[in-house]
Amino acid sequence: MGINVASLDIGIDLGTAVIVATDADYTHTLREEAVVAVDARTGKVLAIGDEVRNMIGRTPPHIRVIRPLVGGVVSDFDTTEILIKYLLKKICTNAFVKPRVCICVPSGITSVESQAVIDAAVSAGARKVFLIEEPVAAAIGAGMDISQPNGNLIVDVGGGTTDIAVLSLNGIVCKTSLKSAGMEFDEALIRYMRGRYNLLIGNRTAQEIKMEIGSVDPDSEDAAADIKGRHLLNGLPRKMSIRRSELVSVYEPVAQNIIKAVQGVLEKTPPELVGDIRDNGIVLTGGGAQLGGLDVLMEKRTKTKCNIAENPQDCVAIGTARSFKYLTTLYDGFITPSMHAH
Repeated sequence: MGINVASLDIGIDLGTAVIVATDADYTHTLREEAVVAVDARTGKVLAIGDEVRNMIGRTPPHIRVIRPLVGGVVSDFDTTEILIKYLLKKICTNAFVKPRVCICVPSGITSVESQAVIDAAVSAGARKVFLIEEPVAAAIGAGMDISQPNGNLIVDVGGGTTDIAVLSLNGIVCKTSLKSAGMEFDEALIRYMRGRYNLLIGNRTAQEIKMEIGSVDPDSEDAAADIKGRHLLNGLPRKMSIRRSELVSVYEPVAQNIIKAVQGVLEKTPPELVGDIRDNGIVLTGGGAQLGGLDVLMEKRTKTKCNIAENPQDCVAIGTARSFKYLTTLYDGFITPSMHAH
């Protein structure tokens, strides 16, 4: 589904696991797996995005499945360009019109890394490129009014990074970015299954189990799910059942890292703003925010109420697309806009 020529402002959430692109009105949204499959012998691109999803862990040796973004940062420039070009082409059907593009990046990004993102978008056909920091985009997408002298704490739990920031008066008061995020929950489960049951499972299986029964709340209602993998001792396929109550201890260390970082940001926040945050609560965004009981655990540890935003997994993309309205008013959050015009 393409976008009409009138609304040629496109927001892209450049995630480690998923890339989401949307127009400013949030009427057209594309969500694609952030992967590209390449034939290593010829260098030919075989599949992009969701088409690659079923290939992960199932490819012959000559097919490489590349995740061009690691921790929300470009690790493979050419493949990132291919992904952005693919999304722009899908969302903007008029080949003669070049859109303005705002791309969301983690708040810890370096100038070299941000230049790589800008260059990839310009090569992919963007007329002008702006970069916005993840927590600011998440706050705008969650519907927060960040222009008021009022402290808001946003915790964006993405695939590769968790970004935490206190926002007030169109600016970032304090922030941090850490690598404990959605994918680390998956890796924790993979390690546990191997160590406890000698069962080797793939990333996709780990992700599905996390979404189905994952929780860090010991008081949540117990449930079970079947998990399939390869037994390491005899090499044969094995299927077993695992319970939600068992997973709490698997996921908890990763959740505690995120909560510790939130507490660290609160400790650096001016007292008046901490008072505001106590009143307003913490807002959780990102796909990782949907892990069962994460809001409950964070509320318990920080003694501050936690709310999960509406559409948590799309908040960043929505905020990125809406951020064009804030180009002149935001003091922080926009990384020096590139004036690349084509």
